[in-house]
Amino acid sequence: MTKIAIVEDDRVISQMYRIKFESEGYDVETAENGKLGLSLIEEMGPDIVLLDLMMPEMTGDVMLAKMRETTWGKDVKVIVLTNVGEQEIPEDVRKLGVSAVILKADMTPSQVVDLVKKHLSA
Repeated sequence: MTKIAIVEDDRVISQMYRIKFESEGYDVETAENGKLGLSLIEEMGPDIVLLDLMMPEMTGDVMLAKMRETTWGKDVKVIVLTNVGEQEIPEDVRKLGVSAVILKADMTPSQVVDLVKKHLSA
């Protein structure tokens, strides 16, 4: 079963995506900040990570940089899921091997699922 990790501090959004992906047959786990996200990803070994940037304790960009320094996280596919404007996304985030950047307000959960499927099959 394909595994998805959702690292998102907004529980409503996190659970909305969890329910949508589980209904599509995916194994989904969530974490509410980058610190917990790192632990989750190391334990779970997901096929793809949906990562918010603006979170407490450890932001998504810091978490991604730390994840990329590890053997278990250097090749994991990551889709940034944020409400930060395109211009506000730090350049180093893109350099850390992000598959896509999604503005939460611009896509429905079904569209996010379709995009994830596309990147999983690539």
